[in-house]
Amino acid sequence: MNILLTGSSGGIGSAAARRFLSEGHTVRGLDTAPAVISDSRYIHYIADVRRPDSFPDLSPEEMPEILINCAGVQDTGDDIDVNLKGAINITERYAIGNSRIRSVVNVGSASAHTGSEFPEYAASKGGLLTYTKNTALRLAPRAVCNSIDPGGVLTDLNRPVMDDPVLWNQIMELTPLKRWATPEEIADWIYFVGAVNRFMTGQNLLIDGGEAGNAKFIWKD
Repeated sequence: MNILLTGSSGGIGSAAARRFLSEGHTVRGLDTAPAVISDSRYIHYIADVRRPDSFPDLSPEEMPEILINCAGVQDTGDDIDVNLKGAINITERYAIGNSRIRSVVNVGSASAHTGSEFPEYAASKGGLLTYTKNTALRLAPRAVCNSIDPGGVLTDLNRPVMDDPVLWNQIMELTPLKRWATPEEIADWIYFVGAVNRFMTGQNLLIDGGEAGNAKFIWKD
């Protein structure tokens, strides 16, 4: 199948691209950064999800059957424009009205469920949850749309806390599984929801090691 994936040079994005390539799919990656993948079935485009005029013109045969919105930033002042409006720009261009589309996967964040992290980042990911449901309704019955919402992931974006022992210990106290996910683990979820799943739609899957559900039951001894 033809896969279109934004943020393909980042940690989760490149892991997801490699996961689809390993299954024999053709992947077209969009990123503002150069390609980090070398494969005969990988095509890279330099494009900015904020600017539809930078998007590649794809022929009908090149249009995606699976679209993955993975491009994202954190606390840059452009969080809403990239994380939310960028996903809308890409989806409206390459999924809505595309007769080939089978599945759209939006990569959200646990912040959309908890409200934690930076204000514009949390708001951008919260909006993405609602846009996922909106897209699912508009694509039905032909295609599905869901979001994968990771908690902590071991990527360069999270180096400020990963490399600080004090902050890292505080985070691990909040995380029942006592670790963060690897990009490859999140890529497995993206692959399953995008390529295997055919019936779940309009759903937002929280993949956070149990952090959001870390409630303590208080009762009299």
